[in-house]
Amino acid sequence: MNSIPSLLAPAYGAQPGTAGIKGVGEVWGVLAAVLSSGLGGTSIGATRYLVSAIDPLAIGSFRFGIGFLLLLPIAMLQGGNWPARQDWPGVAGLGLLFFALFPILFNASLIFTTAARGALALSTLPLLTMVVGAALGSEQLTARKTAGVLVTILGVAMALVSGLSAAPQGAWYGDLLMVAAALCMALYSIWSKPLIRRSGPLRFTTASIGVGAICLILIAGLRGSFAPVADFGAPQWLAAVYLGAFGSALTFFLWAYALERTTPTRVAISVTVNPISASLVGAALLGEPLRWNLMGGIVTVFAGIWIATTDRSSKLPDKADRSLPADDSSPPARGEIAPR
Repeated sequence: MNSIPSLLAPAYGAQPGTAGIKGVGEVWGVLAAVLSSGLGGTSIGATRYLVSAIDPLAIGSFRFGIGFLLLLPIAMLQGGNWPARQDWPGVAGLGLLFFALFPILFNASLIFTTAARGALALSTLPLLTMVVGAALGSEQLTARKTAGVLVTILGVAMALVSGLSAAPQGAWYGDLLMVAAALCMALYSIWSKPLIRRSGPLRFTTASIGVGAICLILIAGLRGSFAPVADFGAPQWLAAVYLGAFGSALTFFLWAYALERTTPTRVAISVTVNPISASLVGAALLGEPLRWNLMGGIVTVFAGIWIATTDRSSKLPDKADRSLPADDSSPPARGEIAPR
């Protein structure tokens, strides 16, 4: 029986004659990651609306529970393979890491720090992913990729500069919690890639979200977090369904789709779009002003993404594949949704 580390070992490397196809696939991967992060930013508005009615555990339960219920029938109708039996420990562990522990740390951090400082702390995700990925051997650390990551973090800081100066007492604790949440997301992005390749992004996402949702629902139920749901009106239910459909099912399917097609750092760098899209939604729906620093931050963030994602020297050498033990028990086919 394979060990969990071997199940999570990266499986990179191109086959002869597939360089052009892989290049197109990476473009689709980066675009999917940017769209995923943009949707994540719009979900902040729905979360802010619900947080006055129910606690963060209940919000996470609705978000991932509805997301799972929407993805499950689609995954069952699609052809392909569910994760193999030997992959389930890794799938379950990653589900708990990203869809249970991550939202708990994320929501707890915002109790102690401001939204702007929290967004800046979360924008360290691509930096953490790049460093951890290099340490684990999943991708190479290059000067161009490092420069792109740092430019995107600068862009986030520029966009949020007006809110960074307001720091409540003990904000550093919330900042650390958000960095810990970003580390969870970095590890998920790196370790999930080989599992996604074996079972496909749709069925892997469905399985891992299901594990996280069950965990959150059990904890929320024991704490009585669902009691206020009896007073829900149409607006609250609409916000919850939006979180489940767009902030969970579509967002995290696109994230897994991107991880299947490009490197974890190129996917992670797109998270810097999240606070930008949240600010734009705030301006459109809540009448919040668009200042010069936000517009400058948008330009800087996308410049950094371009710098990092056009680095062609970061591909892992072919020996990475030869270092892995043969695993003939893994199903060779997976259901994929081709980009249109």
